[in-house]
Amino acid sequence: MRVEPRSGRLTAWGNALFAGLVPPDDAASEIVGEDAVHRVTGLPGEPGPVGLTLALGRLRALGARGLRLALPAPGHPLGLSGPPEFNAAALDAEEAVVAVGVPYGLVPEVFEAGPAADVHVEVEWRCLPVREAPPADVPSLGEAERELAEAMREATAVLSRLDLAASGPVAEAAIEAYRARVHGAGATEVLAPGYPPRAVRVVELGRRIAVLVSLAYESGHGAAVSAGEMAARAEALRPVERTARRALVAAYNGMVEERER
Repeated sequence: MRVEPRSGRLTAWGNALFAGLVPPDDAASEIVGEDAVHRVTGLPGEPGPVGLTLALGRLRALGARGLRLALPAPGHPLGLSGPPEFNAAALDAEEAVVAVGVPYGLVPEVFEAGPAADVHVEVEWRCLPVREAPPADVPSLGEAERELAEAMREATAVLSRLDLAASGPVAEAAIEAYRARVHGAGATEVLAPGYPPRAVRVVELGRRIAVLVSLAYESGHGAAVSAGEMAARAEALRPVERTARRALVAAYNGMVEERER
């Protein structure tokens, strides 16, 4: 799971744009971030790829009132509502954006080129039909905040019990590096203008847990020296990762949920 999914940035800044809180070019710039360029294909009425500014404007003209994030994983179609074709594309990408008010969604495909020290990243968002139905398994912000508090304790206990590098100084160093990146000079907002304070709290804690889980998976075998022990580690981390994904979806969708109420 990406700590900062591209679909999350599109959701957050697209919602701020739809609410009239940021200009179109500023929203597009925030969504692109450190990537080289983002394009959208398959938009109704557009024969070829278009830029984010035009794409978001077209979705709003079609009747979109906001955007929702989906972060599906095998066996967990989090944030999706169908049809199967869209769900399969979103599951393959492990993320997607679903429009509110029009039956369309966006799935990113990432292309990388260049040497490791200077990777050039382009993103193509495919616009596909979606089913207008409640998204799967998305909690309220209040539920997500309560679940995260328990997940943070559980993640720390699991990583310590499995004797992983991610449970000690390595984890703290990675979290501090993440904090410096998102809060340091030149950093952008945690979400985007217009989001409720609870959504900001939830996304910050959800990202912290995602950092811990990512470190656990990236730290090789740790103390797990047998296939059984490695399977046990994955089994122990799975519910923690699931909770973090649910929380991130709830947080990024917080502005839309508040307006829809």
